[in-house]
Amino acid sequence: MSPDGMWSIGELAEQAGVTVKTVRFYSDRGLLPEASRSSGGHRRYGPDALERLRLIRSLRTLDLPVPEVGRVLDHGDGLADALEDAIDGQLRELGSQLAALRWREAALQLIRDCPAEERADRLRLVGRVSTPPSTAPLARFWRGALPVRLSSRLVSSILEYAVPQPPADPTPAQVLTFARLYAIATAPCPAIDPRRPAGNRTDEVRRPDVLYDGLFDAYTLAAAELKTNRAPERGQALDCFVSAHADSRGLRDSPEFRRRLSGLLALAADPMVDRYWELTGELTGSPEPTLGAAHEWMRASLETDVAAAAG
Repeated sequence: MSPDGMWSIGELAEQAGVTVKTVRFYSDRGLLPEASRSSGGHRRYGPDALERLRLIRSLRTLDLPVPEVGRVLDHGDGLADALEDAIDGQLRELGSQLAALRWREAALQLIRDCPAEERADRLRLVGRVSTPPSTAPLARFWRGALPVRLSSRLVSSILEYAVPQPPADPTPAQVLTFARLYAIATAPCPAIDPRRPAGNRTDEVRRPDVLYDGLFDAYTLAAAELKTNRAPERGQALDCFVSAHADSRGLRDSPEFRRRLSGLLALAADPMVDRYWELTGELTGSPEPTLGAAHEWMRASLETDVAAAAG
């Protein structure tokens, strides 16, 4: 340090163990302000420059981008909070990168270990999914299948059940399952989507919130029956299910309404949606029945009820 307490760029670089080019790089980007210039126009740095340069280097070893380093340094007394925010951001980014790597590893293992004659098809299937995988196409699929006038509260609740999150550390089998879900959700649809329940394609359902609130209650009752492996049958769950449909249409529950509703639900049934729910259960591994399984149990219960009434 010179007698005036100032560093030249070379002196500062030597003390910090970096090159002059490095000091100039940070200076040019405003991270290391110069205190003055010599009579010859050379940069001069104050006594705090060495500690600031060391801090910059420490931040860069955490792989913080230069703009982020600048934001941390600019906080002064709030350095600790700014540093915590920056580190949290880096951890989130690193987590995303690690998730992508784990997904790629499982996908590669899936393709490597499958029979040779299946590799091309599996490669095409898995190759359509982003890395790390996004659930946005699955959410769009269900948003398009729900009534336009359905409240955001119920849409969010339905998506929570219907859109499974990819595992953080997937197995090859889970990669394949998610890729198949993705393929169903992104498949081209006809103008009138057969995957939508019949009531959603007509004006019959006047109050969609009434329908879906009631269906949630009915599916909760049905899930309890499913977990005990009880066969579809008449009971409280079915009454709740039928009431939800009737109330949403401004109608009353009756044998005729049940017969008509059973026919509408049969027409709206779609094997691809059944497959979607089956895959969802496989992916999550949850012991809880899916909404799709509960719906099919209710539909079968209604068919049983209608057949008994007719016979």
